[in-house]
Amino acid sequence: MGILSGNPQNEPMHYGEVFGVWSYLSSTKGMLVAYQTFINHTGDKDLQNFLEDITTVMKQEIDQVESLLKANGVGLPPSPPERPIANLESIPVGARFNDPEIAAGVSINIAAGLVACSQVMGQCIREDIAMMFGQFHMTKATYGARLLRINKDKGWLVPPPLHVNAPEPVHA
Repeated sequence: MGILSGNPQNEPMHYGEVFGVWSYLSSTKGMLVAYQTFINHTGDKDLQNFLEDITTVMKQEIDQVESLLKANGVGLPPSPPERPIANLESIPVGARFNDPEIAAGVSINIAAGLVACSQVMGQCIREDIAMMFGQFHMTKATYGARLLRINKDKGWLVPPPLHVNAPEPVHA
């Protein structure tokens, strides 16, 4: 039996796995506090509920990834301080993020997170890490679809030019 043929949790992480997992943790920690700030800025209850739900999931992911890195002797990236709860009305109108901006930014982050999870999964030789990031990927896809529905329902989605009819072929 080779070094990589036993329990995956007993296998060492390779440098690519360490870098990918560490980078994912660092960016997730940063997005978590950004979303906490967005919660303070949003006036739409559906978007606020969405943000509260996704931050709960992000905290769970952070805990899982921190446990993995600690178990493998990898130092953790710094954690920014959690953001306090603020009253929307106390934020000056010109200084607020508006709901469509928040939804668009979070949509972009979810899309980037899907790519990041796929990248970690693709470079993994440890099945447990690949499966963890596969689960993260499925969760992000679900939240992405949920946010897409919110964006459509609220009229916040700005589609690119739509191609409705193909031009008639030109005959010589």
